[in-house]
Amino acid sequence: MTTLWDRSRQIAVQAILDTAVRLFAEQGYEQTTITQIAREAGISQRSLFRYFGTKEDLVCGDQEALGKLLKQTVEQQPAEVSAWDALRAGFEVVLTANHTPERVLQLSRLIFDTPSLHARYIEKRLRWQADLVPAIQARLDTGTRPGPAPTEAPTSTRATAQAPDPRAKAIVATVFACVDTATELWTRHDGQLDLADLYDQCLAAVRGHG
Repeated sequence: MTTLWDRSRQIAVQAILDTAVRLFAEQGYEQTTITQIAREAGISQRSLFRYFGTKEDLVCGDQEALGKLLKQTVEQQPAEVSAWDALRAGFEVVLTANHTPERVLQLSRLIFDTPSLHARYIEKRLRWQADLVPAIQARLDTGTRPGPAPTEAPTSTRATAQAPDPRAKAIVATVFACVDTATELWTRHDGQLDLADLYDQCLAAVRGHG
């Protein structure tokens, strides 16, 4: 049940975000300071930092919480759902978890147009990928792959005889690349294209289905 405190917090967060996004659009991300945002929002810097740990959190959001939500959604998909579809379901939830499509578009513009933000965005996404690999590996058939098993393998080949299954990492990396490509195209076209359709096109191209 949503409490009065929860609603008050949501209102405060929304007011701060509205102010920050407006100032970022008017002045640029790098040129806008936390002091300005707090002053315009009518709060102290200390209060602002209670809601947002860093300036970049105003744009990128709570990446740790979103990463957990993504992983949780993937893990909760039925066992018969493929790794590809489980990841798609996860991103469908995350992309609209905290914001309207209009706000997602505004924030995406800032991320793709600001090198420092984009670099931090990529860094955090890499952590998401690493966290997701075990969940995707669990959905794959990880049995011994068929192949010859020589009784006396040369020393140089023994180390690679039990090579790790690369499929989970490859699938996760591919999905993230497709999501980011689709999101950037969607952003560059001012949100006029269908984001899910763009993602499906990217994935089909990579998997050779289109």
